[in-house]
Amino acid sequence: MFGEEIARMRKLGVQGLLFQLLNFLNVVASGLMMWKALCLVTNSESPIVVVLSGSMEPAFYRGDILFLTNPADTPYEVGDITVYKVPLSPGQGIPIVHRVHATHETNNGSQLLLTKGDANPDNDIPLYEGPEWLEAKQVVGKVRGFLPYVGYVTIAMNDFPQLKYALLGGVALFLLVSKEGS
Repeated sequence: MFGEEIARMRKLGVQGLLFQLLNFLNVVASGLMMWKALCLVTNSESPIVVVLSGSMEPAFYRGDILFLTNPADTPYEVGDITVYKVPLSPGQGIPIVHRVHATHETNNGSQLLLTKGDANPDNDIPLYEGPEWLEAKQVVGKVRGFLPYVGYVTIAMNDFPQLKYALLGGVALFLLVSKEGS
């Protein structure tokens, strides 16, 4: 099955294999640059997220892909659907997609939010781990659009790690053995 490809790779030699490796690294670097550019344009650390739970049904279902922006100096309003992170430890957090239920402005002018999932009976105060309000700096972004069910690929790869490694290995193998110019 791979006999022809192995023979072709031997024929390429070290220089040809290095060229194929550079092509692969170029594809990876291009993808990372596009992601970082999207982060800069949207002012969000994660401009694309996948819904992992049913807490926002019927607005969004598990597997929907959400597109976020985080415009600077734009206050959040009641009804906005936001993605925020609750810190577990410094630098980490669980992204949660919920609707703004109430807002509050502090004496120093910063905005505090109270959120709630559409399918949840109660607000998110228990999720905030102490404070009764969410700080606007914890918000990753405001939902601007979505693609239904496309995110199930991501969910499947997280639920079945073997699938993720098989897919990544297949893509890497394809890029390494693909012929330049054909």
